Amino acid sequence: MIHNTWWPFLQEEWKQPYFQQLSAFLHEAYATKTIFPPKAKVFSAFEVCDYPDVKVVILGQDPYHEVNQAHGMCFSVNPGVKIPPSLVNIYKELHDDLGCYIPNNGYLMPWAKQGVFLLNTVMSVEEGKANSHANKGWEIFTDHTIQKINEKEDPVVFMLWGRNARNKASMIDRNKHLVLECAHPSPLSAYHGFFGCRHFSQANAFLVQHGKEPIHWQIENL
Repeated sequence: MIHNTWWPFLQEEWKQPYFQQLSAFLHEAYATKTIFPPKAKVFSAFEVCDYPDVKVVILGQDPYHEVNQAHGMCFSVNPGVKIPPSLVNIYKELHDDLGCYIPNNGYLMPWAKQGVFLLNTVMSVEEGKANSHANKGWEIFTDHTIQKINEKEDPVVFMLWGRNARNKASMIDRNKHLVLECAHPSPLSAYHGFFGCRHFSQANAFLVQHGKEPIHWQIENL
């Protein structure tokens, strides 16, 4: 159980036929294969960042698919794990945008605790097989999650990086929220619009404009 205000929403979604089918698929997958993140960590983003606290949404594709990396929050890895290339590029953009130094870890928990909701469009993956759990039902669930956040009265910043994330843009009310779109930070696409996007400074300017505390984006060394 998740002991915060996300719980009624999650409970309702888990009752839906599409999620029942997804649950059956995941039950079999976790029993027979190596799946990430660990089962207990799949909904970490919801546990750490409560619904009323969401100020920024960063949308990824699916979890990292190597051992010990994924822990239920997009782009973040556990302490002590080598920083993946996409996150290296995120840190480079943060350095160029806000002057943040490049930290020695990829643990983004400090962002989540400030109201940065780190959601993947697909929330599980088989070891070594990127996007292997696409089209199993997660997309419907994360669509509903985005729609739920869109309903918030408080303005929210949505950072949509890459095609999978940008496909969600049509669900968001741009008259109320700030939608920032660009290429994915992966080394395959970062030079096609991610570098130089300045999303972090734009997000903070928007939050301040609406009377909210800006995000302290610097991840400190561990």
